[in-house]
Amino acid sequence: MRIRDLPSPNHDARPPGVPTDTLVLHYTGMRSAEEAIARLRDPVARVSAHYVVEEDGTVWRLVPEERRAWHAGISSWRGREGLNDRSIGIEIVNPGHEWGYRPFPALQMAAVCDLCLAVLARHPIPPRNVVAHSDVAPERKQDPGELFDWEGLAANGVGLWPAGVEGSDPAVPAEGMIRAAALLMRIGYRVDAARPEVALLAFQRHWRQERVDGVADAGTLARLEAVAALCESETAAAPAGR
Repeated sequence: MRIRDLPSPNHDARPPGVPTDTLVLHYTGMRSAEEAIARLRDPVARVSAHYVVEEDGTVWRLVPEERRAWHAGISSWRGREGLNDRSIGIEIVNPGHEWGYRPFPALQMAAVCDLCLAVLARHPIPPRNVVAHSDVAPERKQDPGELFDWEGLAANGVGLWPAGVEGSDPAVPAEGMIRAAALLMRIGYRVDAARPEVALLAFQRHWRQERVDGVADAGTLARLEAVAALCESETAAAPAGR
């Protein structure tokens, strides 16, 4: 995989002693790659990412991995706040929900997969910490969205996917949202007790893409149970500190 350098001034030092243990995937959500890259390099905008992956598979490095890029904003995962401190951010070119959301081309997904595998080889990032921007900021973000191939990435060693869990039952059990909120927190989401459906929508965009409606139906609960079990088994098997 060839990576081209296009430096952004928008970065600073990571806090000392904080591991780089999270990988956050985004879509650019702008009308073109050129527009998105220009913004990520604009010192006035004060936003950036470590990498940008274009639709033809071209990969640009904007910020060195050892530096803190400004991509996640106000964010939380597994009780840790301010994920810029501890994460690598990858922006994936796509116009997003505002400008004509569309599937991610095969060449682009292949490049994303190769890049993620390279990042994972350099940092202690467990599969449960390979997350969407919408996972870590569900109140504000919906990227990379329900058309992103998380299942394909997981099949190649990037992130988690609950294989064999169909999640097709549309029935809504009594107390379904209460159960959903508890499972979401076990996975790592920050859940607003007054609006748990916000985090549930983010979960569905990642792990139940055929139904993105914020409803705690039986199929969604089955996926939640399966993902929570994967996360907890991974944590039990991981070395201390992971």
